[in-house]
Amino acid sequence: MPHMQQSHEAEEKLEQINKRTGRNMPQAVATAVVLIVIILACLFIDPMLFALLVVVFMIPALWELRVDFATRNLHIPLLTLWICSTATLLAVYFCEQHVVAMATGVMASLIIVAVTASLQITLNGRTSQAVANKASDGNGPRAEHLAQEPHSHLTQVAVSMFTVLYIPLLASCIIMPVTFNGHPVSHAILIVFMPALSDTGGLFAGAWLGRHKLCPTISPKKSVEGLCGSILFAMAGCAVVFACTYEASMWASHWWVPIIAGIMIGVVGTFGDLCASLIKRDLGIKDMGHLLKGHGGILDRVDSILMCAPFICVLLWMTGL
Repeated sequence: MPHMQQSHEAEEKLEQINKRTGRNMPQAVATAVVLIVIILACLFIDPMLFALLVVVFMIPALWELRVDFATRNLHIPLLTLWICSTATLLAVYFCEQHVVAMATGVMASLIIVAVTASLQITLNGRTSQAVANKASDGNGPRAEHLAQEPHSHLTQVAVSMFTVLYIPLLASCIIMPVTFNGHPVSHAILIVFMPALSDTGGLFAGAWLGRHKLCPTISPKKSVEGLCGSILFAMAGCAVVFACTYEASMWASHWWVPIIAGIMIGVVGTFGDLCASLIKRDLGIKDMGHLLKGHGGILDRVDSILMCAPFICVLLWMTGL
């Protein structure tokens, strides 16, 4: 009897934690551990594997966005986006002129995707089925809202070009820091893990201390206390990475960089979460996808990472770190 009572209490506490955080925490933790192992293994074996991993994750992320937009009769040219995005990301890593490769790839992608999106686009069977599944499982608009009048070609082009700027452009900034200043592992950890650590700090600070809503109309669970927790966790994480990477002489002249990076990651990462929440609210969906158990879709996990990537990239480049 005591054992059953303890088990019941543990289940109740876990349910309370899941309710406060809005996630299935055991699944979320297990998924996070697997992702961390995969990313670190790629980084320590060869940074090129990390770049290829970004490409691999980008492919289902674009599929998620394709299905999400299709719930509102917005259709992006998926195959064209796959080809252009893959070519852009690989060029950013392998070309010697990384910035030129990124700019050229993104500009070419915008033109090609705009032309493709301006053509008449219809849903294929798999996309139609995915949209129907999204509606039936409660993670999308109701079935009666799916049959809407088609949008204009200009709207389809605008959404497709937004996709280029949202995924391949920002994903290029994840790969870019791996290519300069001789610290690929540290740079990748800053780009990928610090926004995730910031999210974790905000999650727990908001769950336990959250009293003042940050932006209730967009994301009711976001709080000012959660934002402060995000900043503090990001600062601490950046300080650890810098301490393990750079010599004392570099610290003497760049002691302020982890502070700036922590504030920037906390604020920009939270802004990225809010932007993703706004997109999901406008589309009438709860999660971008369901591939990552406990997190939702890939885009649900990387929204803050994508938004923080260009800021961290520029900070590392300007400070020569």
